[in-house]
Order: sequence, then structure tokens, then C-alpha cells
Amino acid sequence: MISAQQSRMARAALGWSIRDAAKAAEIGTNTLVRLEAGHDVFSSTATALRTAYERSGLVFMDREAPSLGGGPGVRLVDHA
Repeated sequence: MISAQQSRMARAALGWSIRDAAKAAEIGTNTLVRLEAGHDVFSSTATALRTAYERSGLVFMDREAPSLGGGPGVRLVDHA
């Protein structure tokens, strides 16, 4: 699953607009706006979005990541 905060952080890391992210995940822009506002979406929608971000080089940190202070996060992986 992907949180609203992680989605916003992922878009910022990639320099993507709402429209860019929705297109990459093949979901509606309104659906992404709803997710990022904290509203429920289908798990398949959240999975599609996370997959699109991961294909673009992001790694997601779980809420329980102790080395990150326990909060959710994203990291852009350098493919060089």
C-alpha cells in the first residue's frame, strides 16, 4: 500500500505533476487527488500507483523503518 504522504513525496522526488503520476499509473487524476487527500481508494489503484513510482526508480520505506525514525518515506535510487 502507499500512503497519501508517500505519494506526494514520490511525485516531488520525480518532479511529477498529479497528471504525470496518474498517467504513469493508468489511473484517473481525480482518483489520485482523492488518495493524496487521505481518502480511501481501491487497493489495486494504490498498488498501480506504487508500481509506477517504483518503475521510475523509487524505493518505499515502511512506517516501521527504525533507521528513519519510524515514519513513511521514499528514496530515489541512483541507477548509475
